[in-house]
Amino acid sequence: MATFLIGIIILVVGGYFYGAFCEKVFGPDDRETPAISKADGIDFVVMKKWKNSLIELLNIAGTGPIFGPIQGILFGPIAFITIPIGCVLAGSMHDYFSGMISMRNGGAQMPKLIKKYLGNNVIKAYNFFLWILMFLVGVVFVYTPGDLIVTQVLSQQAAVSNPTVWIVYGLIFLYYLAATLFPIDAIIGRIYPIFGAFLVLSAVGIFAGVMLDGGANLTNLSFSGMFSQHPQKLPFIPVFFITVACGIMSGFHATQATLISRTVKSEKEGRTTFFNMMLVEGFIAMCWAAGAMILFGRGTDIATAPTIMVGLVSKTFLGPIGGMVAIIGVIVLPITSGDTAFRSLRLMVAEQFNMDQQVSRNRITTTA
Repeated sequence: MATFLIGIIILVVGGYFYGAFCEKVFGPDDRETPAISKADGIDFVVMKKWKNSLIELLNIAGTGPIFGPIQGILFGPIAFITIPIGCVLAGSMHDYFSGMISMRNGGAQMPKLIKKYLGNNVIKAYNFFLWILMFLVGVVFVYTPGDLIVTQVLSQQAAVSNPTVWIVYGLIFLYYLAATLFPIDAIIGRIYPIFGAFLVLSAVGIFAGVMLDGGANLTNLSFSGMFSQHPQKLPFIPVFFITVACGIMSGFHATQATLISRTVKSEKEGRTTFFNMMLVEGFIAMCWAAGAMILFGRGTDIATAPTIMVGLVSKTFLGPIGGMVAIIGVIVLPITSGDTAFRSLRLMVAEQFNMDQQVSRNRITTTA
């Protein structure tokens, strides 16, 4: 338990001071943001700070801060130290500067920023890989929440032969198309507060369950075998960081911060919206890692699939009703990253070909 609590302290205290340092380095001021100077009612729309913060959190927190830590905790309690340190020094800083630099460049998306700062040669390769990866992220976040809905909510097999699976996939994809096409405050800005409530409640619930457990199955860090505790003897570097991924840092976040840079009213809101929301994602990762460690310590098979572990952790600490709230929170995460992945891709394509997104026909074309 001590190592887990130290990690939480690093996340909170370290995040506060390093966040203040990053803010001082950037120097936010009172200039007009793109949400005001380029307001178009579609993508450049002023939204409240709390709403921007929730949207940013839900955009960046896919399945990574849950599935990743569940698997990453197999490396032992070192995860409780590396997750918060990486989240503070790398992830939050990366997200903050991505969003703020975009804001200073008129809400430019990542390809345009790469072209400006790294040149024409780099942007050619970057665009090719980024567009493909954004599309793949969206596709992955169709079947991941779809499988969770089928297995954890509908209690059916997520098999290709099951027609329910394809119906669920289809409904999720239709939502993605709508969220990509319509103004950001029409769908995303309205339903994300509801999704955010599920997410926050599930994370806080798991944290409370971990604390009430008393820490009997939360092992503490020791210098003996610190980096070599994985049951399959996988190397800590690089496997741990690839596994935990966006629970610590993710380049995908840059594509989401630039999306929200178009809806922020004041540069001084950037620290809360970008930096602090990555800290919250780190907290989510810590809670699920701790929950998984407790269950593994009680004898749960370490080979249990992450999707199954989500249900076990949720229902163990929160009971049937609370567990279902937590499961819904987990389902929400990939959905709220998948929709904005496609939306970001639309904005990148539109920016590349100078297609005015106030024209409905152009939005439909870039979405298609």
